Amino acid sequence: MNIGSYTFEEFKVLAGKFHGYPAPGLLIGGYMVELAKSGLPPDTIFDALVETSKCLPDAVQLLSLCSYGNGWMRVLNLGRYAVALYDKYTGLGVRVHLDLDKLSNWPEIRAWYLKEKPKKEQDTPRLFREIEEAGWNCCSSGEILMPDWYLRKHSMGDIVPCPACGEAYPARDGAICRGCQGESPYRLPDTNGRNGARDPYLRAVPVEQAVGGKALHDMTQVVPGERKGPAFQAGQVLTVGDVCRLQQMGRRHVYVREHAKTDDDWVHENDAALAFAKRMAGKGVKISEEPKEGKITFFAEGEGLLAYDRHKLTRFNMVPDVMCATRQADLVVEKDKAFAATRAIPLFLDRHSFSEALEVLDDEPLFNVLPLSPLRVGILVTGSEIFQGIIEDKFAPVVKGKVERFGCQVAASEIVPDDREVIAKAAKKQLDQGVELLITTAGLSVDPDDVTRLGLMDAGLEDALYGMPVLPGAMTLVGRMGAARVLGVPACALYFKTTAFDLILPRILAGREITRHDLALMAEGGFCLNCKSCTFPKCPFGK
Repeated sequence: MNIGSYTFEEFKVLAGKFHGYPAPGLLIGGYMVELAKSGLPPDTIFDALVETSKCLPDAVQLLSLCSYGNGWMRVLNLGRYAVALYDKYTGLGVRVHLDLDKLSNWPEIRAWYLKEKPKKEQDTPRLFREIEEAGWNCCSSGEILMPDWYLRKHSMGDIVPCPACGEAYPARDGAICRGCQGESPYRLPDTNGRNGARDPYLRAVPVEQAVGGKALHDMTQVVPGERKGPAFQAGQVLTVGDVCRLQQMGRRHVYVREHAKTDDDWVHENDAALAFAKRMAGKGVKISEEPKEGKITFFAEGEGLLAYDRHKLTRFNMVPDVMCATRQADLVVEKDKAFAATRAIPLFLDRHSFSEALEVLDDEPLFNVLPLSPLRVGILVTGSEIFQGIIEDKFAPVVKGKVERFGCQVAASEIVPDDREVIAKAAKKQLDQGVELLITTAGLSVDPDDVTRLGLMDAGLEDALYGMPVLPGAMTLVGRMGAARVLGVPACALYFKTTAFDLILPRILAGREITRHDLALMAEGGFCLNCKSCTFPKCPFGK
């Protein structure tokens, strides 16, 4: 069977020249591409999607105008030996894959495909004969429709010089190029004094010779079980009386300013930390007035939700010789309580790393503490057994206590049966009463009588996200009804002191939009240990 306009032998020679050798996968790929092309209307202008990086992309490039370089071929490595050709305007196309069920007639192809024997034991002549004999009969095909977003042309956007290395890169990748963010697989010769290639001139002086000099850095004293802190601060003049104290601290030598020679290539730890902190601190954040031990600490000006860009924080910590540590994002921080700190690791930071760190931080603050705005809350308790008085309602008191903790006012509260129509009417009624946050309780499980979610949908629920990777609270629901936020709390809130409700409520009060990606990130730390004595939020839950 021919492969397009080529005989099998001609294509094998062509494949050998292009690929380096006539790989079986490339030969089979030739038939796969031709089968896909045969399923498209004549003169179709098509793109290609290949689901493996092995051999098959070369078949596409040999037999069509699609290539990785011109952007008409994309490789999405799903590990499957399959290719799709589709109309680049409509998305209609054909997908072809190597079909295991059809390989029983060609055992050598099957053995090659499933790696059932080492390459040196393969019968290569027989394998080539089977490939030629099978042609595209060892494959299966089917119609596909590509999503609209896949058809859109993806532009690189603005191209700018990287402040760290000077090379051009897409601005959308961040403040510095991805290579300088740590993704480069190799290292270039060091020409900027980085990575310990050279150091500022610092000469250690015996403590008895340091009298009259100024300490170059904070010197920490540790008293086990009592205190740890700077006993001497940078810039402090050392006296005769300090010699004995330094020796008691175990110090025999010190750095003083008079014996340090640095130039503009180096930044002192205190200056670096202060510069970083000024870029990092945003709304609702204050910093310690002076660095201590080369470190600047961040505090919350008032109670609020800690928010920061995780990707920017990661990029900053990938810059050599700098660090920033913080509490988990999207948790409530208390007024005047420390939540993060930053510093330069060495006493003097080289100017290159200093500049790179500042470029990563750019002009947007890293940390913000978002104030919690109290809302008018409506509580809608669902459950026929509660409505009929068979069991006592304990949901409303639990919810009321938690929202009032943040200054919210309960403006409406009602108990309704498990009736879809009644739930919808009650929800609309509370919205008419000016409720800004509607909290429903129970009725969210897979039980056929649990129709709370359906009732909310009838009442106009929009942008609903149902379910999240948090236990307890997997069946939590968040969404909107007009201008009001909606929070559906599953029955677990009645039996567990802390649930997903406690993680989501502050985000809503801080005005945060909640996406499916936000919920997915909650999986890490989303497993509650159900301790006998709950200490939330001073525990791992939600962190």
